[in-house]
Amino acid sequence: MHNIVVLISGNGSNLQAIIDGCTNGTIKNSRVTAVISNKADAYGLKRAQRANIDNLYLTATEFANRQAYDQALIEKIDAYQPDVIILAGFMRILSADFVHHYQGRMLNIHPSLLPKYSGLNTHQRAIDAGDTEHGTSVHFVTEELDGGPVILQAKVPIFATDNADDVIQRVQRQEHNIYPLVTQWLLSQRLSMQNGHAVLDGNILPPQGYAVK
Repeated sequence: MHNIVVLISGNGSNLQAIIDGCTNGTIKNSRVTAVISNKADAYGLKRAQRANIDNLYLTATEFANRQAYDQALIEKIDAYQPDVIILAGFMRILSADFVHHYQGRMLNIHPSLLPKYSGLNTHQRAIDAGDTEHGTSVHFVTEELDGGPVILQAKVPIFATDNADDVIQRVQRQEHNIYPLVTQWLLSQRLSMQNGHAVLDGNILPPQGYAVK
């Protein structure tokens, strides 16, 4: 049985998609063993409670600096012997030591078609730029914020009458489909990170990740 640890800061809809993926077999022979938040009031902790998953929070105010926080977080995570660490809306910039500790085992999902719109407020930025499509990207985590090699993207249209909430809903539906899929790829050893590239089934993926030809 593979162990998955999920890090959250908020609602946890992608956490729910991972939990559901373990239940319905999209993510095979796996379980979410712990959910850890940096915020005590994160709704995702309630999702974990309902699923009888260990859940805890670790607030930054208890620590002198980022390195001390991240070291404590590593100790909490490693107690669950994870095969994969999933960032699901975890709103903290991670230290280099933390990233290196889990290099090649840690995934993130970002609500844009990377490399466009790293950082925050991606949906409104896409609308303001006049884009006609937007989307989401699953990528390996590296020291560069939202800069790790992309594994898989999903695109959605932006219509002239859309506001940010419309686009968010459209993007999240795609996130809930592709994040469990990529998690399964990694756990089944089809996917790896090699020399700064995402590699699937022995093939180096292009900058925008896997695409059906």
